[in-house]
Formats: sequence, C-alpha cells, structure tokens
Amino acid sequence: MKDKYIISIDQGTTSCRVLLVDQQGVIVGVAQQEFKQIFPKPGWVEHDPEEIWQTQSQMIEKILREQNVPVDKIIAIGITNQRETAVVWDRETGVPIYNAIVWQDKRTADICEGMKQDGLEKYVRTETGLVIDSYFSGTKVKWILDHVPGARQRAENGELAFGTIDSWLIWNMTDGARHVTDQTNASRTLLYNIKEMTWDDKLLRYFDIPESMLPTVYPSMSEFGAMDLGGNKVPIHGVAGDQQAALFGQACFKPGMAKNTYGTGCFMLLHTGNRLSQSNNGLLTTLACSTGDEIQYALEGSIFVAGAAVQWLRDGLKIIETAADTEAMALSVKDAHDVYVVPAFVGLGAPYWDMYARGAIFGLTRDTGRAHLAKATLESLAYQTKDVLEAMEQDSGLSLKALNVDGGAVTNNYLMQFQADILDVPVERPEVIETTAMGAAYLAGIQSGIWSFEDVSNHRKIDRTFQPVMDNQLRETLYAGWKKAVSRTGGWIEK
Repeated sequence: MKDKYIISIDQGTTSCRVLLVDQQGVIVGVAQQEFKQIFPKPGWVEHDPEEIWQTQSQMIEKILREQNVPVDKIIAIGITNQRETAVVWDRETGVPIYNAIVWQDKRTADICEGMKQDGLEKYVRTETGLVIDSYFSGTKVKWILDHVPGARQRAENGELAFGTIDSWLIWNMTDGARHVTDQTNASRTLLYNIKEMTWDDKLLRYFDIPESMLPTVYPSMSEFGAMDLGGNKVPIHGVAGDQQAALFGQACFKPGMAKNTYGTGCFMLLHTGNRLSQSNNGLLTTLACSTGDEIQYALEGSIFVAGAAVQWLRDGLKIIETAADTEAMALSVKDAHDVYVVPAFVGLGAPYWDMYARGAIFGLTRDTGRAHLAKATLESLAYQTKDVLEAMEQDSGLSLKALNVDGGAVTNNYLMQFQADILDVPVERPEVIETTAMGAAYLAGIQSGIWSFEDVSNHRKIDRTFQPVMDNQLRETLYAGWKKAVSRTGGWIEK
C-alpha cells in the first residue's frame, strides 16, 4: 500500500477542484478552475452541466499530470458537491435538457407559495426535515418539467434522469452505468423522506415527478461505481454534500459537535447522532454521513450569502482586488461598527427563511468609505452565524464550548476574531482548512479500509484558537443593531 493516493473531487458553486491526498492524510496537490455563472434574469442562477463535467474531468487529468502519479496508485475517489443544484438529462444521450438550476436560484418562489397555500408546510417539515423554500431541488425539477417543451412526457416515458451534481458527475464518470446519489444529497431535494429513508410518494405526486427519474440512494460510504482512469477502474467510495462532508472532515462524529463552513454561503451543522431533532427555530433537520450501519442526523443553519458578499465587493463594487484585501481594510477602521451590510441578495436563510428579503446597507454617513463597507461585509458573516447558533442552542438544549471553522474565509484573522467576540465562544481554526474536500477523501479512505474514524480524528490539528475579548455590553449593542438592520430588509420584494 506504499505511495497510494485518494482523489477528492470538490465540485463547488463557483469552481471545480481536485485534491490528491496521500495515505497519511496529507494533501500533496490541488487543481482548481472556476467556471461560468449564468444569470438569465434577476434572481435566476444557472450553470452549464457540461462545462462542470468537462472542467472537473480536466482537473482530474491535471492533478495526475502535475503530480506525476501513475493511475494504478489511486486507491479510490471521493466526491463532495454543491447541494440542491438540479440537473435533468436524457438517459440515452446523456445531454442535459436545460442548464443546472443552482441552489441560489429564486425562480420557484411562486411554487413554494402554492405549497404553503396547499397546507404542506407541516408535512414537509416532519417528513423531509426541510422548510418550503426555493433553495431545494424539488421545485427546480418541477420547473424544468413544466417549462422545457416535451419534458414532462419524456419524463413519464422514463427517458429523463434527475440528479444533484454528485449524480451528474457519477453518471459521467461511469459512462452512464450508474445513476446514484448518497443520503446526504438526497435529504436536500425536498423529495426524500428522512424517517423512512425512501423517496416520498406524496411529494413526488404533488410535484408530478416520476420516480423513474430519481437516482438510487446509498449511504455516504458505499460502492458508487468506478471511473476508468487510463485503463484502471478506480472505485468511487465516498460521496457527500459539501456541508456534511465538512462536518465529517472536521471529525464531528458525535452528538453536540458543530462546525461552520465559510464558503459561497455559510453553513453551520450540529451533529445530533441517531436522533432526529425537529427545529422550532427555522433550522433544517438533515442527514449526516454514515456507513449505513446506523442513520446519523444533524441540525443545519443555512446562510445563503457569505463569501459571495466578498465577491460582490470585488466584482460588483470593485472596491477590492482580492478577498484578502478585506482584512487590512477592516483593521484600518478603528472602533467603528456603525455600518451594517445585510447581504440578502437572494433572500434570507436560517432562521428567517424570507425569500422576499433583499440586500441593504444601513448607517451610511458622509465619511463612510470602502474600508467601512469591507469591514461591515465581513461582520455580516459573523452576525449571520450568531443568528444560527442561537437557534441551534435553543433547539438542541446544547451549549457550544467552541466552534470548529473551515472554508476559504477562515484565513481572515479579523473575521475569525470578530466571530469569537460576537459569539462569546472560542473559534478553532484547523491547520488544514480544506475540510470539505478532506471529508470526501476520508469517506473514500474509510470505505477502502486505509483509515479508521480514529485516524481521521488524529489527522485534525488546530492552527489557532481565537478567544473572545469583546465587552459584553458592546457585544449586545452590536448584535441589536444587526437585528434591527435585518428586520428592515424583510419582505422587500412584493409577493
């Protein structure tokens, strides 16, 4: 087993990445490439599925070439992916019948309103663990079937396949031999019953989605098929949606352990073990990674816009050149927290779930400058995390002693310190912040027999712990200002 490797595929919202991980759990190479974001109308967000597959495939080839690793040294492949993004394709040709509709997309808000009027909120909550929101895949599939000419008839004829991005990748990796997904991705579709662990007949009938379109669901550590790499059939042994993969990568295997990932969005998960906890505070009940021996659950708070707000500073306002610029800019503003940015560009997620909120800036004065906006944007990530953490503590009865963090934004020391201050708990940043991709690698490695759960826990090392130092009164004042700002963004768009 000497010099064997695992390929970890991390298919994100804005880029396709591949990590090469050795047997010691060390990342020896990374290949990454961004792909096009498509915005056909306000509130609509799409991706080209073919471009995603081609880009991801190129990154696999690139990392093997750059690291000069023979394909017979690859033990297994793990996959983690942007969740809720929906692809529908032709089973015969493998060609998508429409662009992928991205998790951020808001075009199906009216379908969601119809579901609420039809009295489905309680059923959706108790059976799927989710809330009715355009965030999830089910309404996107219905929209495609309703709007692509001939799609519904083709679906009823068994000619079409639906999948989240993991399913789309595996279909292509196995040359159409496997139409599969894992439990974590299935639990985000609005179509999967997390009590019965089956596709939900009532919701499929409501959406008029034939079950023949749906992938077969497996535990996150399973045999998902194999990819031909230079004549070698490399097994796909681990699959999980990005946030559950990050929870696994942080070695949060036990009830009460939590992590927050700062990516395009911001996602906090609290492991609740084999107990299905229903939220009274706008959180989601979702499936965590499992071997299949025992179902594992988690509570999740979804913040739609986090790193995307920093991208907005760069690409929209053009007041920074790189995301890293924001740290120095924030530190240059001394003791001023008067400006609040509420980045509700695509509505608000947990605990508000307001599809009709929109972004706003509050507290502008004549001397407000670029640095104030950069600082307030960073702080919005921390405030939104506090919103979710408070809801989690109320639902679970647990009080967090520390927050495990990961994702690109955790390299920003100002953000991490402010996060610790506003939460009043230590924030632990690991040495390896690639916990989402590493979660996929660990799933594949455990399934392949090269690592144990204990090995994964031992691999994790802390880079820095940020201790809270903020005065309690200031903390309460700042958070009250945030809540005031959020309240004024609600319901901005007319229903």
